[in-house]
Amino acid sequence: MGSWRVERLDQLPTALLATIMTKLDISSICSLAVTCRAFNSCASHILSFLPKFHILDISPSMELIKPLLPPNSHLQSLKLDCGQLNDSSIELLLRPSLQELCFHNCADFSGKLLSEIGSRCKDVRSLYLGSVAEKRGRAIHISDLEELLGGCTQLEELHLMFDLSLFLRHNFARVWALASKMLTSLEIGYISSVMVTELLSPNVGPHQYPNQIRPSILPAIQKLSLAVDYITDTMVGTISKGLTLLTHLELRDAPLIEPRVTFDLTNSGLQQINQHGRLKHLSLVRSQEFLSTYFKRVNDLGILLMADKCANMESICLGGFCRVTDTGFKTILHSCSSLYKLKVCHGSQLTDLVFHDIAATSLSLTHVSFRWCNLLTNHAIKSLVRNTRLKVLDLRGCKNLGDEALPAIGSLCELKMLQLDNSDISDVGIAYLRHGIISSLVSLSVRGCKKLTDKCISVLFDGSSKLELQELDLSNLRNLSDNGVLALAKSRVPISELRMRQCPLIGDTSIMALASMQADDDRGHGSSLRLLDLYNCGGITQLSFRWLKKPYFPRLRWLGVTGSVNRDIVDALARNRPFLHVACHGEELGTDPWNNIDSSYMHDYEELDELEQWLQEGEWESDDEEMEDAEDDADVVVE
Repeated sequence: MGSWRVERLDQLPTALLATIMTKLDISSICSLAVTCRAFNSCASHILSFLPKFHILDISPSMELIKPLLPPNSHLQSLKLDCGQLNDSSIELLLRPSLQELCFHNCADFSGKLLSEIGSRCKDVRSLYLGSVAEKRGRAIHISDLEELLGGCTQLEELHLMFDLSLFLRHNFARVWALASKMLTSLEIGYISSVMVTELLSPNVGPHQYPNQIRPSILPAIQKLSLAVDYITDTMVGTISKGLTLLTHLELRDAPLIEPRVTFDLTNSGLQQINQHGRLKHLSLVRSQEFLSTYFKRVNDLGILLMADKCANMESICLGGFCRVTDTGFKTILHSCSSLYKLKVCHGSQLTDLVFHDIAATSLSLTHVSFRWCNLLTNHAIKSLVRNTRLKVLDLRGCKNLGDEALPAIGSLCELKMLQLDNSDISDVGIAYLRHGIISSLVSLSVRGCKKLTDKCISVLFDGSSKLELQELDLSNLRNLSDNGVLALAKSRVPISELRMRQCPLIGDTSIMALASMQADDDRGHGSSLRLLDLYNCGGITQLSFRWLKKPYFPRLRWLGVTGSVNRDIVDALARNRPFLHVACHGEELGTDPWNNIDSSYMHDYEELDELEQWLQEGEWESDDEEMEDAEDDADVVVE
């Protein structure tokens, strides 16, 4: 913002400035606050009556968040990354006026957080708590959960994203009987299937006649999302019978051992789904996280039985159904006329024949994912694109897809997300995207496409048109070198997330190019990168870390590097940029793009991240000196 504009705005009446600033988010308010004294004073004032306070992209400490959260009886929505907070911040954070609470990364909190929310936030309607008490020495007691559920009588949405299986089973159902009768949406990070069954079973009461059935504990639930140890017939049947208003059901398991028949899903369990006919969205996924295991007791018959009751389904996700063939999947496509989202993971018997007569379906698909469906070929994609309104196409792990599929994909003018990981495409084929969908894509992943070289970058980003691309995954491309990244930097594409992990030819030159990168809108050095994954890139040395510190990459929030480069330098970088998440152990950064496709990609960030500048002003010099000392020490070791 130019100084002349600031001076003119500075002359506006204080009340008018305050009204304008209340329409902005916290980052934008802080952006204005650092431009002049009048805006700074106004920002400090409006923090006492803002209805919303959301900071999820950084993890502020207690010292930094305290001046931003003065007494405010108007605060209704609070969303924070609590990675640096603990029980000592509870009194500051919890207000009686709150109706929406969203706390991520609460590992250093104890169960006291739950009980205090129950006693202090009686009117909260939406609650999200992530990773509570996961740090060693922290604990959650059943009494904490009891106070939360008993105190928050207005709850409509509840997301408890931590392990609830640690609670004693004999008290669990009793505590949930206190839950708000208005609760319509429930998500649990982990719970045992037995506990779910006991919680929702319509058991006979202790002083009732045999035909008097206890009503459901959660009578208003419409959306249920659970991660469990095993998806079983008993649990699925109990959910389907007990939750009569259910419209969304998401179940995911990750078995540690091969399930026995009594602890598994079979055709009989699928037949029980959607007994009340209201289900619109269904997800049943067996994860391969701990063991390569599948739903081996489900075949085409189970899908046929389920499809009879699912004609009105709009979204279906099936993961790990290794015995379901084209017959079963074809039944879904032809039976569900309103289906717009179809996701299949590890469909080992899914072939091109499923799409042979796809013209006979409603052609209403907009979101399609076929991950690790190795029998699919180019012919399947040519038929699939008859769904001309596709916005998401995830073909990760479909190794038989090659250049012949790309002209068909390139014809999808509304496509926003394309994932072609580990496919057989080449530089020649990717040119079809340049002449088609590249101008509309928001996210593109070609991870592990071994035939791609530096040329694919120049082919895709030749500068002939303005691009909307914000997420690019070039990981595990053994032929991608610094020359490719230089071409990307010259293209001036305003990418916010760039992944280049496991690229052996990427080195310091790439980091310098990205640090100097200018976006088309001249927003400053470093483009708009908020995530940069360089894990296990072969040419990265300590020189790169000089370009990763301030003032370069001003918006960077996630960085993946190899910790073995030099631990002291990595630690110094983390101290130099306290709001930067530095990952050194190969973990994937950020979140699954599939879950974010409907969110806003177009947040407008200013030239500098003024939120960080406002919180941390004055600490740059000492941090830079500390990092230079670490670099000097590293130089001595190298010599």
